[in-house]
Amino acid sequence: MMLSLTELLPAIHALPRQEKLRLLQTLAADIAREAELPTPLTTVPHTVWAPYDAFDAAATLLHVLDVDKTPLS
Repeated sequence: MMLSLTELLPAIHALPRQEKLRLLQTLAADIAREAELPTPLTTVPHTVWAPYDAFDAAATLLHVLDVDKTPLS
């Protein structure tokens, strides 16, 4: 038996906050699966830039800081 949204809404509104969040996550995952989209809960590796080994950037920053120390005459 399939219920309409109008029939479901009163029960959804009566749910505790935690259960509403679980429902939201479940619905988002279902929609993403139907659209064949990756879900936020899927562990997909992402490349993130980090300043480690960014020697050119460090040199530029040091140069800017040195120029800023120069007294104005």
